[in-house]
Amino acid sequence: MAPSMSEEAIRRVKQGLPYSEFEELRARLGVSASRLSAVIAVSERTLARRKKEGRFKPDESDRLLRVVRLYQRAVEVLGEDAAAAWLTTPKRFLDDRTPLEFADTEIGAYEIDQALGRLEHGVFA
Repeated sequence: MAPSMSEEAIRRVKQGLPYSEFEELRARLGVSASRLSAVIAVSERTLARRKKEGRFKPDESDRLLRVVRLYQRAVEVLGEDAAAAWLTTPKRFLDDRTPLEFADTEIGAYEIDQALGRLEHGVFA
């Protein structure tokens, strides 16, 4: 029996996501490394070490995967071209914070996912 997507994600997080996934997400979002590292709660010094090591620790990987999944959800709802702009533009309903900044906690990411669901169904926030 093939592993489920969740099982695969869990395995990857426990193994530690490769640094290249951070760089790919950063490029897709069009943000600086320091901005994305702040969202996943990794200091710039730690980020430099992870770059050298080539892999994130499991807890860091979990937070990075949270943002990757939100980006993928935004692409599903808004399309490739609009997803990054939506995630990085301040929103009134978030007290002028960006969805990316708001997603720095699990509950914040859940709220952004819910906002994307409302947009998907034509309820504008």
